[in-house]
Amino acid sequence: MVSSEQNQWKKAAAEAAAKLVEDGMVVGLGTGSTAAFFVSALARRIAEERLRIVGIPTSEQTAAHARTLNIPLATFAEQTQLDFTVDGADEIEIGTLYLIKGHGGALLREKIVAAASRRMTVIADETKIVERLGSLVAVPVEVVQFGWQATQNKLQEVGGNPSVRIGPDGKPFITDGGNYIIDCAFGPMQNPKEIAHHLDHVVGAVEHGLFLGFAREAFIGGRDGVKLLKRSE
Repeated sequence: MVSSEQNQWKKAAAEAAAKLVEDGMVVGLGTGSTAAFFVSALARRIAEERLRIVGIPTSEQTAAHARTLNIPLATFAEQTQLDFTVDGADEIEIGTLYLIKGHGGALLREKIVAAASRRMTVIADETKIVERLGSLVAVPVEVVQFGWQATQNKLQEVGGNPSVRIGPDGKPFITDGGNYIIDCAFGPMQNPKEIAHHLDHVVGAVEHGLFLGFAREAFIGGRDGVKLLKRSE
């Protein structure tokens, strides 16, 4: 259960990142509870400062939220290059700023947006910081529905201890792209790049939640306020 204090940490991190948005930018809008605070903070800047930006949302959920706040939206048909993306993370590895993302179910679109961005900033609360990726959460892998059982077997072969994500209706969770998610519990990873390489070559897997080398910086909210972490080169 997320505490109200934790929500305040998330909100503080999100508001710090929102200050980096500049007039004229194309901005990637992340998905999840922390990213939702960023979308709200950005909307306030648009209303109060007449900031002119256009957003590209990473999920239908984020798109709906942005529309209610009158944030102008675009698609990749109109904007293929983004200036800046702000998104949350399920885990952040200290130093490298490697991430696990996708527990909100939007990892494919999140990675497409992140890859198309000149800069990605992560926002999170201090409970998401780990020494090694995989310490707290599994790695989500988005897979096509056809033959998902065979894909799951392949994920087992690479050590993923896979399990299909189940939605609130008791059926397999379905992403915005119409795919399933299989969560892979690798445990703490000594070499996430190697695991990412294996996942990249699993037939039937569309994308995975290891975001390595995407984040340049992270705003982390916590008991002592907001800290800015920079990626160690």
